[in-house]
Order: sequence, then C-alpha cells, then structure tokens
Amino acid sequence: MPPTLAPNSRGTSAFRLWLIAALTLSLVLVPLALRADATDFPALTGRVVDQANLLPPDAKQALETKLADLEHKSGIQFVVATVASLQGEEIEPYANQLFRHWALGEKTKNNGVLLLVAPKEKKVRIEVGYGLEGTLTDALSKIVIVNAIAPRFKAGDFAGGITRGVDDVITILTTDSSEWTKKPQVRPDQPDNSFDAILPFLIVALVIFILWRASRGGGRRGGGGGPFVFLPGPGWSSGGSGGFSGGDFGGFSGGGGSSGGGGASGDW
Repeated sequence: MPPTLAPNSRGTSAFRLWLIAALTLSLVLVPLALRADATDFPALTGRVVDQANLLPPDAKQALETKLADLEHKSGIQFVVATVASLQGEEIEPYANQLFRHWALGEKTKNNGVLLLVAPKEKKVRIEVGYGLEGTLTDALSKIVIVNAIAPRFKAGDFAGGITRGVDDVITILTTDSSEWTKKPQVRPDQPDNSFDAILPFLIVALVIFILWRASRGGGRRGGGGGPFVFLPGPGWSSGGSGGFSGGDFGGFSGGGGSSGGGGASGDW
C-alpha cells in the first residue's frame, strides 16, 4: 500500500492557497492578454499614422515635420494616429494598448505622447507617457481636446482639429514653441519600471507552472497540457522585430517607452 501524506499539514495548506491564488490570477490575466493580442493594431509607419484617411497630404507632411522637430530637439516622441475602428474597445484601453504596442518614447524617460482619433466612434484621446504626466497633465489634455480639437471635428475640419491639437500639446510641452528649449524631466514619483521589465517573465513562469501541474494531474487520463500562452507586459511589442524598441516599422519605431493611462478623452 503506497504511503500517504499527512492530512491538513501546514505546508500542503499553504501550497494549496498559493495554487488557488495563482490560478485566480491566471484566469484574470490570460483573457485580458489574449484580448489585447487579438486587437489588430495599425503598423507604426511614421509619426503620423492616418488609417482613417482624415488628412490631406500637405497637412500630414506638415505634422510629420513638426513632430520630427519636437523629437529631435527635446527627445519627446509624439505620434498622431487615426484608426478606422476601435474594434469594439473603449478608446481609453485601446489607446493605452496601442501606445504600449508601439512603445512610444524613450525607454528610460517614457516621454511619449499619442493623439488618437477614432472618427467612426467620434472619440479622441491624448495618451501620455509616465514621464510627461507631470507636464502634460490630465487637466491640460482635456482642455486641448475641448477647446482646440472637438469644436473643429464637429465642423468636419479634421485636419484643422488635429493640427491645432498638436500645436497646443507642443506648446504645453515646451516653454518656447519656436525654440523648443524645454526638455521635460521624468517625474520624481515616476514608478520604478524595473518590475515592468521582469513582469512578463514572472507571468510566463506562472502559466508554465499551472500548465505543468495540470498536465501531471491529467496525464494518467490521457490528457495533455494546454497550449503555451505568452502574456505581453508593459514595454513589450508584438510587432516588427519583437524587441523592446517597438519593432522596425519602415525605419521609424518606438523607443521602448510606456504609459500608465495618463491623459484625457473626449468626443464630438
């Protein structure tokens, strides 16, 4: 007769509690990760990604020039994106996922900005990287949307609204919009991103352990382990070269930055 473990041992109880917590965490994170992975994001082909075709060529080129000038002189990576659809998402999570997918801004400073326009849903959002939240605050982002962008969108002037919004954001980010002399500093209370860097590995290890336990329990019944699931974490990109730089999108890419959901949204 095979030996049995002592019932109600403290070690066994602790392990069961840990396993229950791990399973619960996996059940919450896996669907969220799969949902984000299923979203069909546009490729980062430049500083202006006009999937919804709202901008005439001259307006797009003028914006590209302004955004490139800002990035070259301040390090801030500001990207404008219009999308054909939010694919059933609210604009806040979509913008945050797109920002992280593109990894906008420098990795060490998180100084990226995304202006996202979804004309089908009549939604607009300014998504702000961690490092600029103290300069381009939620309140200022909202003012730009309400005063500069939304009224022009209501009148059907998408190029004018986007251009004015970009100009106002650049003005906020710089002390002198003609010289671009101010370089916003990372907030003193910016979260430590060292945990963000190892979070994907921790999640993968957790899922592997859960699947290993499941396969051991079901192996004698002819069942195998489930499929391997990769969960992208903050700063990871699923496109291009698959690295932390946001991938190789036609010679332009994100610098590895991230956003925690700072900014503001609006409609028209």
